[in-house]
Amino acid sequence: MSGLKRLIIRPGAIGDCILSLPAMEWLRGAYLEVWAPSQVLSLVTFADRTRSIAASGLEMLPFDPRPGLVEELRQFDSIVSWYGANRPEFRKLVGDLGLPFEFLPALPPKDSTVHAADFFLMQAGGRPPAVPRIPVPREPGGFATLHPFAGSPAKRWPLERFRELARMLEQTMPVGWCAGPEDALDGAVRIENLYELAQHLARARAFVGNDSGITHLAAAVQTPVVALFGPADPRVWAPRGDRVAVVAKSEIDQITVQEVLDAMQRVS
Repeated sequence: MSGLKRLIIRPGAIGDCILSLPAMEWLRGAYLEVWAPSQVLSLVTFADRTRSIAASGLEMLPFDPRPGLVEELRQFDSIVSWYGANRPEFRKLVGDLGLPFEFLPALPPKDSTVHAADFFLMQAGGRPPAVPRIPVPREPGGFATLHPFAGSPAKRWPLERFRELARMLEQTMPVGWCAGPEDALDGAVRIENLYELAQHLARARAFVGNDSGITHLAAAVQTPVVALFGPADPRVWAPRGDRVAVVAKSEIDQITVQEVLDAMQRVS
């Protein structure tokens, strides 16, 4: 299928999209276009073209389609979509229009113990293991980066515990903090462009973070990572990498600073 022109549509949070990168790269043809949330587009370095789902007008297709959208979709030989997988009316619409959509489940089943990256890759026809990689320049900076945020409070190790960890690490190395644009944390590095943030994280000597997309980002640039897990199953959602350690407890606040320090030793 050397002349295949393919479109991949991948909605989702940062971590979900990063875990899908091996599957998306596996699906490359002669031409690959990826539509995804705008914040993750800079990470899809292997595509010929990227576009935000919001800008495409796809969300309005069943209601008030943008002029030319259907004709644009017809130009692809294959459209692999995690978008609309759970929307029967959307699937019926594109079927009635004769568009070449193939829908993949956007998330692994709730009872699955298969790692999400492997799940996505197998759905695309590839063979695990799937290890997301984001190529960036590497210039060692010798510092540790701490990212104390996550989408859910149940996934956040207590901030005071992070501060205690920082005080101990500062005895041997500089420590920096990483935060999103709306996260409240004085003195933190805030880089909205995820590829530029990936470049920053690639310079770190070590990274410690919660179950979040930024922890997956650090692992994908091969920085030594300690990932802290509470309610989510790390067998499914842990970041993938050669230098990744996971510290998991049923309640994330049960994790001790010493356990994190020990995990850092294992990946250093």
